[in-house]
Amino acid sequence: MKQIAIAIDGPSGAGKSTLARRAAAELSYLYVDTGAIYRSIGYYARKNGINPKNESAVLAALPNIQVELCYGSDGLQHMMLCGQDVTKEIRLPEISLYASAVSAFPGVRAHLLEMQRELARKNSVIMDGRDIGTVVLPDADVKIFLTASPEARASRRCLELTQRGTPEDYDKVLREIEQRDYEDSHRAVAPLRQAEDAVVLDTTNLDFEQSLAALLHIIWERTSK
Repeated sequence: MKQIAIAIDGPSGAGKSTLARRAAAELSYLYVDTGAIYRSIGYYARKNGINPKNESAVLAALPNIQVELCYGSDGLQHMMLCGQDVTKEIRLPEISLYASAVSAFPGVRAHLLEMQRELARKNSVIMDGRDIGTVVLPDADVKIFLTASPEARASRRCLELTQRGTPEDYDKVLREIEQRDYEDSHRAVAPLRQAEDAVVLDTTNLDFEQSLAALLHIIWERTSK
């Protein structure tokens, strides 16, 4: 049976991971959060005192970084870094900037590219990130560019952090999101951009259930042709 690949790209905080995870569960597809992979590399750099903008230092560390994606009985993706579950730690706000910095290096992206493509070859997947439809899976069956205003994304991120017990100031979160947007869209390698054949889904004025319904509608419409 043909494997189906769904690529979801978009800026930080647009809800890609949460929506993609639910959509994958609805469709019985494998969910792959590529951002979590880069966050794990960024977390390693921070934990080991490596400047995330020092390309030679980051590349030198790659052979020592073992990153694995595990799927537990809860059906959720867990990130294992050198044998340690860092699923929660990589979601700390400060890790976003580390992830953006290390993901800008061609060597890091090349190191992780085959891992991501192999998952799509073996499974029907919903994969989200910054360059899935443009670089990782350019032949994906469905490409979606998921976005929302920076203000909406900051509000959602603040709510998420408060629910996790790690509240942050709204203005600080908004500044970090705007900085992440700039860095992701201006990096030299695989910048954040909408694929030419992607469907844009703007969730600024949609709640979660409305966003999920819109996402599933796009997928069903595109895969039923």
